Amino acid sequence: MVWTGFVIGIIFGIILQRGRICFNSAFRDVLLFKDNYLMRLAALTLGLQSITFLIFAQTGLIKLNPMPLNWIANIVGGYIFGLGMVLGGGCASGVTYRVGEGMTTAWLAALMFGLTARATEAGLFSGWTKWLRNYNITVQNTSPLYAPKTGPTISSMLGINPWIVSIIFLALMLWYAFGTKNKSERPSKLNWIAAAVLIAILAPIAWWASAKAGRNYGLGITGGWTNIISVYTANAKLNWIGAEVLGIIIGAAISAIIGKEFKLRMPKDPKTYVQVLVGGFLMGFGAATAGGCNIGHFLTGVPLLAISSIVSSIFFILGNWTMAWLLYGREKQ
Repeated sequence: MVWTGFVIGIIFGIILQRGRICFNSAFRDVLLFKDNYLMRLAALTLGLQSITFLIFAQTGLIKLNPMPLNWIANIVGGYIFGLGMVLGGGCASGVTYRVGEGMTTAWLAALMFGLTARATEAGLFSGWTKWLRNYNITVQNTSPLYAPKTGPTISSMLGINPWIVSIIFLALMLWYAFGTKNKSERPSKLNWIAAAVLIAILAPIAWWASAKAGRNYGLGITGGWTNIISVYTANAKLNWIGAEVLGIIIGAAISAIIGKEFKLRMPKDPKTYVQVLVGGFLMGFGAATAGGCNIGHFLTGVPLLAISSIVSSIFFILGNWTMAWLLYGREKQ
């Protein structure tokens, strides 16, 4: 079933490239430009996914598996990842799809991201993550919708049916997506509503395919890059999420070529390469510390209403805003 990761990745890569979807830009633009175009897309996607995940779980196709809560890891790792995505020129998914567009800064950022995440999970910095795991918080689930032992969610903490919580969450996300106006429209080949609907449909299918391959979780990026690094450094086999990341790159490349947007691009200032390497390092260390990146936590975990993913995502945004203000915000004052 590993090949399904490749197919899912190609589709996801096309959606990301066509929609110009980067959560680094989504978070940053709200702060610097008061432009919430991509945040409206994100809100609609998260709200719809909260329902599509439950539909698949209700029919028995998947078992929901929220990540363990770890206050130290989620806060510290989330904040560091948020800092890094600004320096790296994109979030985990943004950098990955831009690799397929021919952006050379994305190549270096993604490579450093993967190397550092691998070193943090199973290499030089692995002592840090092993120590952090001592503070993981999990719950025993009685609901057939969830795996037996997972991280806590809003519904499990409050003892409320997950359908009730998800419907309320969907209503809030719909209110934000359609009840607020944005300053500008981003140029893209895929409308924001269409992109959100497509991801919300793809995400539970990806979860189902991933579970068939022995990995009970949905879309992700960090684990894919660490797996690809492991294939070349530790003779590991390509797994589902590694194939997914390769698919994203190829899907984005196909989309860029068809749309006549593929081009080898280099920065005017060579110092930018140093900046993105630092950003990639922080992204890799932060994502491995937090247990996931903006795809594993924000895009996949928040629709589950997992406490770990909500906390991590809050600190992704705070880290992003901190670095965006340090680099660009002060110039506007």
